[in-house]
Amino acid sequence: MSESVVPVPRTDLTDGQWHRLHPATPLLRGGIFMVAILGFIFANLRERLIDLFIGQENYGGDPIDEIYQRGATGWALLIIAGVLIVIIVAFYLSWRMHTFRVSGEIVEVRSGLIFRSNRKARLDRVQGVNLARPVVPRLFGAARLEITVAGQDGNVQLAYLGSKLADDLRRDILHLASGLRQARAPMAAPEAAATPNAPAVPGDDEAPTLIGPPTAHSALGDFATARYQEFVAPEQDPDAAPPESVVRIPPGRLIASVVMSGFTVFLLLAGIGLIISVIAGSSGWVLVAVLPGLIGSVGYYFSRITKQLRFTIAGTSDGVRVGFGLLSTSSQTLPPGRIHAIAVSQPILWRRFGWWQISINTAGQATRGSGAPATSTTILPVGTLADVAKVLELALPGFDTDHHRALVADGMLGGRKRDAGVPDYFSNAPRRAAWLRPFSWHRTGWAVSGNVALLRCGVISRDLILVPLARMQGVSVRQGPLRRRLRLAAADLYTVAGPVNASLSVLDVDEALVLFEWMSTGAVRSAQSDTSHHWSRAMPKSAADQQSSQNQQGAVK
Repeated sequence: MSESVVPVPRTDLTDGQWHRLHPATPLLRGGIFMVAILGFIFANLRERLIDLFIGQENYGGDPIDEIYQRGATGWALLIIAGVLIVIIVAFYLSWRMHTFRVSGEIVEVRSGLIFRSNRKARLDRVQGVNLARPVVPRLFGAARLEITVAGQDGNVQLAYLGSKLADDLRRDILHLASGLRQARAPMAAPEAAATPNAPAVPGDDEAPTLIGPPTAHSALGDFATARYQEFVAPEQDPDAAPPESVVRIPPGRLIASVVMSGFTVFLLLAGIGLIISVIAGSSGWVLVAVLPGLIGSVGYYFSRITKQLRFTIAGTSDGVRVGFGLLSTSSQTLPPGRIHAIAVSQPILWRRFGWWQISINTAGQATRGSGAPATSTTILPVGTLADVAKVLELALPGFDTDHHRALVADGMLGGRKRDAGVPDYFSNAPRRAAWLRPFSWHRTGWAVSGNVALLRCGVISRDLILVPLARMQGVSVRQGPLRRRLRLAAADLYTVAGPVNASLSVLDVDEALVLFEWMSTGAVRSAQSDTSHHWSRAMPKSAADQQSSQNQQGAVK
C-alpha cells in the first residue's frame, strides 16, 4: 500500500501515552449492581439494624419517623453522606488507577486499586477486535472494546469508552495491526503544516460554535438525541462496508430458524410427556420437574431472538465484520487470515426451506478463559445458498471463482445418487464403508482447491468443512481393527479448538494416504506464501499457486 493512501489516525489514543477510560466506567463495571446488593442486604437486615442502633423495645414503627422524633436527623444525614463519599472516592480512585495505552506494538491495560494487574496484547497477534454495547452502557453513550489475541487468555478489554471514540479506536488498532504502524506516524504533520494560516472551519468532527452558554435543557436534549440516534443507527456503517458486500437476515427467517431447532423438538416431547402423565394421574412431581423448564424456555427463545436480530455480515478493508443484537449490540471484526476453519451445516428441520448456518474456529475464541465474555463463533445464523456463497467469499478472499462455487455447492448438496455424466469434485468413501456408516458413507469425501481443503460428511445434519491450509496445524490418519479389516481409515485435520471439527470417519486406506500427503505438502506451501498477518499490503498470488489452482479439480481420485 502506498503512503499516499495510508489513513490518518482517527483518535489521539494511539500515541503510546497512558489514557483513562470513560468516567462512568466504575459504575458500569459493577457499581450499579453493588448499590442494588446493598439495598437488598439493608432490606433483609432491616430489623437487625434497628435493634442494633435504636433498640427493638424503643422502636415505634417507621424508622424515618423514629429518627425525626429522636432528633437524630443530622446524624442520619451525616452517615448517609459519609457512605456516599466513601463510594464516590472508591469509584474515583478505581477510575484513576485504570489506564491504557496503544502503541505501534501493543495494547496495554493497567487496573486495580489494591491488587494491581497489567495485561498486554501484541498487535501482530490480534485475531479480532470486538465492539460491544450492552443496553445499560448504551444509555450512558459507552461501549466495550475487546482485543482478542492468540495465546492463553491473552485478550484485553477496554471497558468502557465513549461509543464514537471506541469505534474510531477500533479502526486505528486494526490499521496498526495490519502493518501500517511504520508509515502512518508522519502523515498528520505535513497535512497540518500545508496551510498554517487557513481559517478554522468547523467540520464533521468539530462541534459548532455556540452562541451563548449552553443551558441544561439543551445539553439534556442533545444527550437524549445522541442516544436515540445510536439505538436506531444501521448495523453496519455504509462508509466502512460496501453495500453490495452486506448480508442481512430477515427477522421472519431468523425467528423461524430459532423455533425450528432441536430445542423445540425437546420441548414438544417434554410437553407430550407432561400431558400423558397428567392424564394417567401420575404424582405431581412430574409437573413440578417439567413445568418450570417449559416456562423458562420462553426466556431462552427471547434471548436467542433478541441477540441475533439485526444480524449483518459485511466485508471491510480490515476483514469480515459481524454485527448483531437488538438491545445489547455487538460488532466483531475478523481480520484476513484469522479464520482457522469454517463449517457450513444444515439441520434436518431446515432442509425443506434451504437454510444453512456457518460457524468458525478462531484462535482468540479458542484460548478464551471462563470469565471472559463470549465471542460469537457463528458468522451466519441462517441463510440461503446465495448468502452462504457471499459469506464464504468474505471469509476466504480469492475463493470466488465459478469452480469454487461449484465445489461448495457439490459439498453442500452432493453425495446423493447421481445420474450418469454428472461430475463429482470430491473423492468419496467406498461402498464397503456402509458397514460402519450405513446412512452417511455416500456423503463422506474430501477435496482440495488452491489453498483450501474441503471435507463433506453427515446426513441428518449436512456438513461441509473448509480449512485454509495455511491455518492448519496438523493432519493424522488413524485405523482401528474394524477399519483395518475393511481397508478403511479415518482422517483428522487439526486446527485451533472450536465448534468446527474437521474429520472424516471413513475413507479408503489408499485415499487416506493421498489425503495425508496432499494436506502435509499443501500446508507447508501455503504457510510459506501466507502474508495475511500484514493484510494492508497487496497479496499477489504466486505463479505456482495460480498454476496449482488451475490444475486441481478439487480431488485426487
